[in-house]
Parts: sequence; structure tokens; C-alpha cells
Amino acid sequence: MEENQNSDDQPFFEDVVKKTKTGITFPKELRDSLFEEDADIFFKLVVPKEKDKIILEFLSDEEAKELSEKSKTKKAKVIPTSSASGEKGKKTTKKTSALTPAWGEYFVYDFEAKDKIIPILESAFYKFAETPLNLEDAMGRVKYALVSFLTSTKTENAKLYFAIEKFLIDIIDKFDQPNLLDWIFEKIIPNIESKFLYELALLELVEASLKFKRWEKAEIYIFYVLKNIDSYAKSEMYNIMNSFKQLVKKVKYVERSDKIDILLKEKLMEYGKGVDLDYKIQIVEFLEDLQYIELAYNLAKEIQVSLPPESMKIEEIRKIVRRLHTAPIESKPVSSTDFEEDDPED
Repeated sequence: MEENQNSDDQPFFEDVVKKTKTGITFPKELRDSLFEEDADIFFKLVVPKEKDKIILEFLSDEEAKELSEKSKTKKAKVIPTSSASGEKGKKTTKKTSALTPAWGEYFVYDFEAKDKIIPILESAFYKFAETPLNLEDAMGRVKYALVSFLTSTKTENAKLYFAIEKFLIDIIDKFDQPNLLDWIFEKIIPNIESKFLYELALLELVEASLKFKRWEKAEIYIFYVLKNIDSYAKSEMYNIMNSFKQLVKKVKYVERSDKIDILLKEKLMEYGKGVDLDYKIQIVEFLEDLQYIELAYNLAKEIQVSLPPESMKIEEIRKIVRRLHTAPIESKPVSSTDFEEDDPED
């Protein structure tokens, strides 16, 4: 009788696991048995006062949402404070007027979950301010803000991802964390399902990477911006020109690598052929802004020669040609560069 009882009480799965530096991993056979590969799985995690066990309870999407609503405010109120004594082992938080969240910069576009993620991002911000930094804890809060408030609406999700990216770029700037550029590119950019916000997000990475002189990263980000520009139909030339305008604004006043110059020159010259006159003049101005004076001058002369004497644009293009003729010419590489067109997440 006792044997039967023991047999009935046998667990579904039993094994010994070891905590590593990155945490605890479910054994593969258990994952295969319990979890669908692409499904979001939520748990309620409980540690009793005795601290002798960790309890995970499955939650439905609704239960997870309800529980997170109750717990997030409580967690957000626990903001680190600076330690006056500086005792060994205690973390301190930098408290200066400059090191505060820039909410106005993060939330460029309003979305439904905005008010809900503010306290979570605030707690994450002050975790990044701690010395020594517990990066896993700080990023865990950022990840929580992402996974907890995704919806079935692509535009809402895109705005959420963009706000999180803006937050992390502020973290990169204020706490000298340029390695987060990779995380943004791999985990945020591919998930933005809005052509407009996808491009803006890449432009934010371009600016941040150039600021930290991470040339190889900036080259990749610019490549994907240009790839996004190419995906517009030729009938959307207004959008194409606006994209070029935003890109030029990000790079015109900063130091650039030779490869970046090659990418920009070749793409601008490509679009300077076979477009309407007004757009050609815009391309000339973009080339001039980037100090590609010789290319800008040659294209402007080409436009001037092609115009009939009675054209309304003849005087405008003459002024541009005269201005470029007296401008100093900067020597830049002219060879082509080949990039692999892999997706960001690959």
C-alpha cells in the first residue's frame, strides 16, 4: 500500500541543476515537454521567508498582466540612495542634477503603456547609476518593461520599442555604456514593425555610435538606413529625400570613417541621377553639407548644362555652382565597399 502511494506521488520531472554565472537553465527535455518554442510563458516566482526553495507557478497572460500591475509600482518605489559612509560592499548611487531620467526625450511618440513603464524605467535608471553597476539587474528591469507591455498592435509596440531605445541611448551617454549599442541593434531594431520608426531608431544608433567613435558599428547602422531608403518606391521620392535629410543631419558635423564617406557618396550620387530637377538640387546640397565639394560641384555643373536658358532654376543653380567653385575641396576615398545584406538579428 505504501509502495503504491509512493509511486503515485512521483513527480512529472526530477533532475539536479546548477546555478551558473548567468542564472539557472531549465533542462532541455523539460523545455521540450512543457513549452512551445515561440510562445510567451509567464510564471509567478515566490521565495518563502526560509529561503530554502524557489517556487514557479504557471500564469495565463491575463494573470501575468494583473500580477505585474500590482507589483511594478511596489518595485519602482525602491530607488537606490547614496551611501554617506561608503562602507565596503555597499552600493552608492550618483546623485547629480545631470543624472536624472530625460522623460521628454524618451517619449517622442505617445502610446498606451507609457505611464506604466515610467516607474520601471526610473528604477532601472538608478540601477545604472549605482557603483558598482549590476548590469544584469538594471537590464532585467528594461527587459521587464518590454515583455510586459507588448500588445497585438504593431504601431503601439513600435512606439514602445523606440521609447526603450531612447532610454538606453541616454543610459549609454550618461553612464558610459557603449556596449549597449549591440543589445539595441540585436534586440530592439529588428522588432520595430514600422518603417518610419525603424529608420528613426537606426538613426539614433548612428548618432550614438559616432559620438563614441565606434566606426565599425556606425558603418553597419548607416548601411541599414540606406537599405531602408532603397525600399521606398520611386513614387515616394519625398520620403526618400526626407530620409537623406535626417541622415545628413546626424553625420554632417561629426568625424566619419572613410567607409562611411564611401557609403554616403555612392548612394547620394546614385539618387542624383534620373530624378526631378528639384530633387537633384537637394542632392547637391546634401553633398555640400557633407563636404563632398567636388562631387557636389560636378553634379551642379551637370544640372546647369542640362537646363534650357529660359528655365526658372537657371539663376539658382548658377549661384550654387559659383559657391561650390570657391569652396575648399576635401580629398575622400572613391572606391566601392561591399557589405553583406544580413538581417540585424543574424
